[in-house]
Amino acid sequence: MTAPHIHQLRVYYEDTDFSGFTYHASYLRFLERGRTEFLRDLGIVNSELHRTEGGLAFVVTAMTLDFLKPALMDDWLRVETAVSELRGARMLMTQAIFRGETCLLRAAVTVAAIRAGKPARLPAALRANLSRPA
Repeated sequence: MTAPHIHQLRVYYEDTDFSGFTYHASYLRFLERGRTEFLRDLGIVNSELHRTEGGLAFVVTAMTLDFLKPALMDDWLRVETAVSELRGARMLMTQAIFRGETCLLRAAVTVAAIRAGKPARLPAALRANLSRPA
């Protein structure tokens, strides 16, 4: 498993619902940003990967979310992302969102590599990059 990657973000008015709490779907965007920045910091840029690896792209195929506590407008959050397992065309990722030391959400995410809409084994160089400790 890789060491957790850290991505920080602020909760904006647009992320909340009428109650003032962060709307549940906003957490999906926060997690996506965490995964994208994790890859980017490893030198894996989705648009370049698609262009240079014959149309290789990542898609989320499964996600389990545990909502523990709400985030509020103006909260400063930390999204932690790590790869827990690599299998053929899939990677299993763990993610968590924190406010300070308080965990607000935990997620288990399965991401598949695809080409032309079909599963595609992760290239060896990409697999090695995803496996290295951060």
